[in-house]
Amino acid sequence: MIDLILSDRQKMILRVIINDYTLSGVPVGSKVLSNQLPIHVSSATIRNEMAYLEKMGLINKTHSSSGRVPSTEGYRYYVDNLLASKPLTNEELLTIKKSLNGKFHKIDEIVKHSADILSNLTSYTALTLKPEKAMSSKLEGFRLVPLGNHQVMAIIVTDNQDVENQIFHIPDNVTGSQLEAVVRVINSKLVGKPIPVVINKLKDEIRLEISKYIKSPNGFLDTFYDVLSEVNRDKYYVGGQLNLLDFVDNTDVSYIKPLYALLNRDDDVYKMLSNPRDPISVQISPKTNNDLLKNYSVITGSYDVGPYGKGMIAILGPTRMPYSKIISIVNGFSDELSKKLLQYYNHYD
Repeated sequence: MIDLILSDRQKMILRVIINDYTLSGVPVGSKVLSNQLPIHVSSATIRNEMAYLEKMGLINKTHSSSGRVPSTEGYRYYVDNLLASKPLTNEELLTIKKSLNGKFHKIDEIVKHSADILSNLTSYTALTLKPEKAMSSKLEGFRLVPLGNHQVMAIIVTDNQDVENQIFHIPDNVTGSQLEAVVRVINSKLVGKPIPVVINKLKDEIRLEISKYIKSPNGFLDTFYDVLSEVNRDKYYVGGQLNLLDFVDNTDVSYIKPLYALLNRDDDVYKMLSNPRDPISVQISPKTNNDLLKNYSVITGSYDVGPYGKGMIAILGPTRMPYSKIISIVNGFSDELSKKLLQYYNHYD
């Protein structure tokens, strides 16, 4: 939080500059301010106050006009000190509830759909991360389903009722009884264990056990490992990636491609979704390689699913965004997503 002492009039002017610039994208001059301020102030006084705000680093003068635009520090001060709460309307809340009212069969489906909903609600890019329990699941069951022509489908079920499957080929000399023996080994040795433990055991203990039934188990175990790794991955989902283009001044492909690549790099995304101290967190111009997000802000919210842990949702949009409205959407959506996931868990538990 920026520790500056501003007069009520200076705060009022900064708020008007940010609100007007958010709506128009046009630098704000003293004439516009004099018409929009709720109190009568002379143009000379406004110019003096703007000069002070500029000296404090809260607004900047543009080269193309005499108007001012908010700086990163100005936005930070605004969010921390001047932001007015704007609760969702009944209509907006109903829209969120209806959007989450579909039938889902997996936690991933709910979380993935949430990213698309948030993107549609805000017209920005949205990111969603599963709750903690869904990312620390245990193996509940393993099946092999013969498909014919030496093809088999491996099916893995976790205690979250997540299901992953993959089709692979088996050697001609592997029989059905051998496959049944492999299924028994895996279910007897690994069911009930956390997925990371299962993955580690596949490398030695289980490999030796299965080799009693299949001479060369590497291909089979590699497939099993791939399916488990997919289950174990800390999954996040991105909705509305193309919305980033609406707020990019530089249309050079060399700039745009790294911006999109950032959303597919786990480390960068998890930094953006790092656990905030508060239920809602606002990052303005987050630090990244090459300052890719210098003109963007990230609003992050956590949602609580009680004994099943917490998850994260986030909105990535331009620094020039209506913070009060977006924060209200993130806050309201977090509450509804918590309710939806609790309903899902209670149903399956």
